[in-house]
Amino acid sequence: MNYRHAYHAGNHTEVFKHAALTMLLDHLRLKSKPFVVLDTHSGIGYYDLQSAEALKTQEWEEGVGRIFEKPLSSAPTYSELLKALNPDGLALYPGSPEIISRSLRPGDRLIANELHPDDFDLLSIRYRRLPGVQVQNRDGYEAINATVPPSERRGLVFVDPPFEKTDEAKAMCRALAKGLKKWSTGIFCLWYPVKTSLIGDTLAEYAAEHDFPDTIRADFLAYPSDGSSLAGGGLLICNAPWKFDEKLSQLCEELKPAFKGSSYSVSWVIQPK
Repeated sequence: MNYRHAYHAGNHTEVFKHAALTMLLDHLRLKSKPFVVLDTHSGIGYYDLQSAEALKTQEWEEGVGRIFEKPLSSAPTYSELLKALNPDGLALYPGSPEIISRSLRPGDRLIANELHPDDFDLLSIRYRRLPGVQVQNRDGYEAINATVPPSERRGLVFVDPPFEKTDEAKAMCRALAKGLKKWSTGIFCLWYPVKTSLIGDTLAEYAAEHDFPDTIRADFLAYPSDGSSLAGGGLLICNAPWKFDEKLSQLCEELKPAFKGSSYSVSWVIQPK
């Protein structure tokens, strides 16, 4: 599939993914030491829900539109950010660079990477002058190899590719292995779409075979999987924070009432040692 952010901004997979992202950022903010976040596939930062792309799919109505007026107690930072960006009603949806940049403290850094030339140009215009933000134009997986380990010992690599390539899952696995070898203490969070369990299974099996540390797999399906349509999204998180599986389960439980027929699974691929 081709998951260009502009067409899917604010849909059900984005809600789960970005709420979880804010939870990881909240964890990093618990300590005073600076952290860095590498966002490998940044897109344009935030999205107009009345743009031609958003209007073509209107997926946000069945995603963020269902939870905007119902703050999430399991992910309060996500709900607060939505309201801060939309004081007069839901009009804009924050992508990962917007979410991360709003979470930075003095001394923290965001490396926002985007390969697509038009998206990079807009991303650069919007974020290059913000303190602590660096904008890069390169392949997302190359960005991991070039960036880690960072001078900061704490941080997150957020991998959210468009899945334009048939071998995207294998590319994610290779990049994850290289990244963890160079930065064994970094948190790595990989997102994938769920039509079937194939991509999630591939990532989880690779993580298990290579004994990646403290690895969680979490899938939230807004709709039953039929094998062809986008039923939901999943996350593979390596070096996941302590008891983060419980926090993800709480998030999924809170999202379920907004999506009738939804389901989820959260489990450790590799248990903390």
